[in-house]
Amino acid sequence: MNKLQPLRIVFAGTPEFAATALKALIEQQDALNIEIVAVYSQPDRKSGRGQKLTASAVKQVALNYDIPVEQPATFSKSSTEGMAARQTLRTYHPDVMIVAAYGLILPIGVLNIPTHGCLNIHASLLPRWRGAAPIHRALLAGDNETGITIMQMDKGLDTGDMLYKVKCPIENDDTAASLHDKLADLGAAATATVLQDLPSYQAKAISQDESQANYAEKLVKTEGEINWTQPAAVIERQIRGLNPWPGAYTFLDGQRVKVLASMPVNNTQSTVKPAGTVISVGRKAILVACGKNDDSDTDNNTEASTLRITQLQFAGGKPVSAEQVCQGNQLNDGDEFTSESDH
Repeated sequence: MNKLQPLRIVFAGTPEFAATALKALIEQQDALNIEIVAVYSQPDRKSGRGQKLTASAVKQVALNYDIPVEQPATFSKSSTEGMAARQTLRTYHPDVMIVAAYGLILPIGVLNIPTHGCLNIHASLLPRWRGAAPIHRALLAGDNETGITIMQMDKGLDTGDMLYKVKCPIENDDTAASLHDKLADLGAAATATVLQDLPSYQAKAISQDESQANYAEKLVKTEGEINWTQPAAVIERQIRGLNPWPGAYTFLDGQRVKVLASMPVNNTQSTVKPAGTVISVGRKAILVACGKNDDSDTDNNTEASTLRITQLQFAGGKPVSAEQVCQGNQLNDGDEFTSESDH
């Protein structure tokens, strides 16, 4: 009996999240009976202090395995470059295109080039978080689980039919960085599962419930600024959800201070001090007054929540633990963290 021809796959992705999936698929080509015939990635960008042109994480993986790399800036049919990019894609005769955090819009004319269309590895349990920053938004919202959805792409933004979902609990110490790494591995495994029997997954595709959809907007730097009048639980999620980028921060005497880590909120520790006040600089944690909890009886309860910070970074300095802060003199009981607009 002749072995079936391997599925011809074009992979499109740019950052580390996508590179994890690409590497896993390359290493399983024989087991999955697939052949990765080309890799698409964003054009090289300038990065670092020297502003050198740097290849994306996906491109670096492809080059390591001698797989052809294409880096068109557009697929738009209104430009010569876009039309040329479409023609190049056709020459690879792809059976399916796997897309993960690629960063380029794929018009319907491109989605229709592969025989079985384009599949997207999306880092949320669709339709919970569509859009650019699903990992961060899940943490910021206080979701207790997230996951991976393998989706058949259509012309909408993350609106396509769902082929396969796998859940991932969000632990109370997960940061955007730790959750990213878990989901990258899950995404790679989920893609391999679907490729083992693509026709049956496509035959059982489920459409998304529009009423459950939320848009995970791209992060902006200013989202990192802490508003101390918020409940401690909200601030604690902000610290984890924005780690490593853009990072949570506050101000002390007009100087920016990064808040790198804190403990889970202890609701039994409350305070009557104004929001942003440093209550105590302890060896294990720096206790800071925050706003009232949403569920507290606002009229009768004068006590507010507190946050226990375990790691800070003062302007121009290195990250320091609560114990190191306790031994130094950069922060004292009674100091006040403020917002930029307070100066």
